Amino acid sequence: MTKKLLATTAGSLPKPKWLAEPEKLWPKWTLHEDALWEGQKKAAKTWIKRQEQAGLDIISDGEQFRIHFVHGFLQNILGINWDKKTPMGIRNNRYTVEVPTVVEPIQRQSSIHAREAEFLRNNTKKKIKFTLPGPMTICDTIANDSYQTRAQMAFEFASILNKEAKDLEKIGVDIIQFDEPAFNSFTEETLDWGIDALETAARDLECKTAVHICYGYGIQENINWKKTLGENWNQYEKIFPMLNQSSLNQVSLEFAGSKVPPSLMRLLPDKELMVGVITVVANKLETPEEVKKNILSSLKYVDYERLIPCTNCGMAPLSEKTALEKIKALGKGTALASKQKI
Repeated sequence: MTKKLLATTAGSLPKPKWLAEPEKLWPKWTLHEDALWEGQKKAAKTWIKRQEQAGLDIISDGEQFRIHFVHGFLQNILGINWDKKTPMGIRNNRYTVEVPTVVEPIQRQSSIHAREAEFLRNNTKKKIKFTLPGPMTICDTIANDSYQTRAQMAFEFASILNKEAKDLEKIGVDIIQFDEPAFNSFTEETLDWGIDALETAARDLECKTAVHICYGYGIQENINWKKTLGENWNQYEKIFPMLNQSSLNQVSLEFAGSKVPPSLMRLLPDKELMVGVITVVANKLETPEEVKKNILSSLKYVDYERLIPCTNCGMAPLSEKTALEKIKALGKGTALASKQKI
């Protein structure tokens, strides 16, 4: 018998305004010290319950414990000088941000996200997913003043990510997802060492492993850059065949409202695909029927058994209300599509 499709989000969900600045990709915490941890737990528990009530099947903490999907991981890594800010052109100079600097060999003293993963595991009986930044994207979000090359630094981060992932696996995380939005900005580097570094991060894990790739959201610079790409975004054409040969189990990618040719999904015949059937723009609220239509349309390119309906990207920059309506539509639309196929 055909199984019901399992729905999930790509990762981040909006933080409440009492916890952090709302609707920002790089916000500041509103709470501090013990009050911050208690607030993070409260926000995470709220989103866990909302995901369950929306009918999602694979639950995350919505990254409520992290101020940013990359820097939230880096804050407890030794070898980084957070006071030494270096202007850096992110995503191949798409936009410039002052970022902290690696000044000596990096080290992880203990697990960075174990406490958060334990909280997630203890607050839902459903499958759980935990997101980590991928090594290439880390190196595109932090300055290097220690290693000879960016690739060398990436493999050092990959080794640390692998240790972290193994700790999360022991806690009971079902899927560990590495976020690599930098892949489409550095095609040649991705082929040369980016996917190899990603595989190092996922090495010897027994839980399912995933990689999320996207063209970026949340800030005007991403919107402006995408306007320069034309009507067909083919940057993944070279990357997907190599990703298909990798050890990763799942690939998360955009579909709804995207100019990525959906036919490129056929280049990943051996992977489960988290297909974005929900956009992450604030001015678009999908109905369950629209989500169902998106899911059924994606089945032209991916087998039902390999499809996991998902959001195009994280939803941290959206309002709580908008994100909540979107995950409700995702859950209901997935149920409608499953019912029609079953």
